[in-house]
Amino acid sequence: MNFVEELKWRGMIHQMMPGTEEQLQKEMTVAYLGIDPTADSLHIGHLVGVMMLKHLQRAGHKPIALVGGATGMIGDPSMKSQERKLLDEQTLRHNQEAIKRQLAKFLDFDSTEPNAAELVNNYDWMKQFSFLDFIRDVGKHITVNYMMAKDSVKKRLSGESQQGMSFTEFSYQLVQGYDFLCLYRDKGCRLQLGGSDQWGNITTGTELIRRTLGGEAFALTCPLITKADGGKFGKTESGNVWLAPRYTSPYKFYQFWLNVSDTDAEKYIKIFTTLSREEIDELVAQQAADPSQRPLQKRLAKEITTMVHSAGDYEMAVEASKILFSNHAGEALRRLDETTLLQVMEGVPQHIISLQALQSTEGVKLVDLLTDAAPVFPSKGEMRKMTQQGGLSVNKEKATDPYATVTAADLLNGKYLLVQRGKKNYFLLIAQ
Repeated sequence: MNFVEELKWRGMIHQMMPGTEEQLQKEMTVAYLGIDPTADSLHIGHLVGVMMLKHLQRAGHKPIALVGGATGMIGDPSMKSQERKLLDEQTLRHNQEAIKRQLAKFLDFDSTEPNAAELVNNYDWMKQFSFLDFIRDVGKHITVNYMMAKDSVKKRLSGESQQGMSFTEFSYQLVQGYDFLCLYRDKGCRLQLGGSDQWGNITTGTELIRRTLGGEAFALTCPLITKADGGKFGKTESGNVWLAPRYTSPYKFYQFWLNVSDTDAEKYIKIFTTLSREEIDELVAQQAADPSQRPLQKRLAKEITTMVHSAGDYEMAVEASKILFSNHAGEALRRLDETTLLQVMEGVPQHIISLQALQSTEGVKLVDLLTDAAPVFPSKGEMRKMTQQGGLSVNKEKATDPYATVTAADLLNGKYLLVQRGKKNYFLLIAQ
């Protein structure tokens, strides 16, 4: 597989230094991508870079994921209007371990082949470096004029930002450049990958390698991902879409991809999956023939949810998505964990009912529960009438007797009852 050709048809190349493609065709090439360890999970904004590393390894080259423990302590000024908070070493180490576990779903770290993936942390070679040593051994090779010419610096120093820029952030590109130099010298790394906003930092690294070791190194960046409507990719009303299930559940993760626009789905399926060109072309043709079936979104959501979480999590997310629209979802409903259940029921009217009453020996009659205890029906007469007409379900099971007894044994997760009145009206009763 030709790495550059693969990225080109997937729309994943923004800029590439001359000679990069020739280097990749000449021999197995070691390439690295930097990942910011400011959280103990990646979010989907990181995935473009991670997929670049995945394609690199698939093409027979060796990927290195660099967790920026040292650079994370400073904060990259690129595309930022203000400085970020600094992290302590214990937090950085915790974040690094969590990120490696996530990366292992995309990259093969355990392979016996020469192109097994590696994880490194730039804090390991920066922590012993004194300030005087750094400015003497590294700083003298790069001029201030060169550093000032970078877009990330110019924007912050121009009238666009009121914040200005600290010396700490100004020095960031030197620290990142030194990372490239270290990996070039110690691991034979010839290529750095990154987002288009990293171009200035990456080329500082290639320049440092040229000036200190007389070596040749290369750069390749991918475009920053955007949405067709101009909105920011990967952001929802509740914030970032994370890979860790405790921050973004598999159901919410699946829903994010399922709900992207047709235009975005066609773009994202190339970037975020390893499906072949032929498979994607076939899905695009199906979408054009019958957009209502949304084959692109369904396949995109399936591929990426399975890759990030698991096939089981994907199946559960699909089941959960169908619950509100299926009349035979009683078993699936009982299998849902509490978090997913509440997310599926987001926006459904909720009412508190008495757990003590349901735990009593006589329980509560359904007609009393849905009128006196919770205002699902305005009157008992109306409740009885709808039950007789077959229009009432409890936990997706058809209710036939208005005077049936409801007990604590009927609660989902020991706490919830899902009531459906008619075709579209849902109510979530919460026993407390």
